[in-house]
Amino acid sequence: MSAHMKHILLVVAVVLGTSTAALHAQAPAAGAKVEINQTCPISGAPVDPAITGVYEGKTYAFSTEPNRKKWMADRESSLYHKLGGKPAIDAAVERFYVKVLADNRIKHFFEDINMGAQRRKQKAFLSAAFGGPEPWKGKDLRTAHKNLDGLNETHFNAVAENLQQTLEELKVPQELVKQAMAIAASTKDAVLNRPKK
Repeated sequence: MSAHMKHILLVVAVVLGTSTAALHAQAPAAGAKVEINQTCPISGAPVDPAITGVYEGKTYAFSTEPNRKKWMADRESSLYHKLGGKPAIDAAVERFYVKVLADNRIKHFFEDINMGAQRRKQKAFLSAAFGGPEPWKGKDLRTAHKNLDGLNETHFNAVAENLQQTLEELKVPQELVKQAMAIAASTKDAVLNRPKK
């Protein structure tokens, strides 16, 4: 594990009040019932229950050993993993929404929103967008934002600004901040329901 990743995990542990030992837990407890996927996340074929890998304490099954190796390598090289995985995404989203709800440019969009549900959706979306283990299962961005009257580029930029400030406050290395912001920028046309290019 790189030094900057250890630093991120330590920051996240402090933010969440979690022990660093808990952040490093990889395998489920002995005797715990483990539910695994039935479809290979790489090939879409039925899995071989004997071919599994554990990531962030969850067991995933694969159809072949090469698919298992590819999936594990993809996780370890992902922005999600480099940022610190689930604990880091959770901490970032919590801090991000403190900023958003205090931002007069955009807070009105969240007046009638269940913020607990919103935070959960944002964590799941960012995790998937940054290369986490679970695919996004929610609405596509166009559908999710189509009824937000008056939503424009100024609002999108305000959200992006809050995200960048959040990552910088969590001491995320600048190169990773740039990668995260490039992914965020790639969603602009869909969020603003602009014509597809």
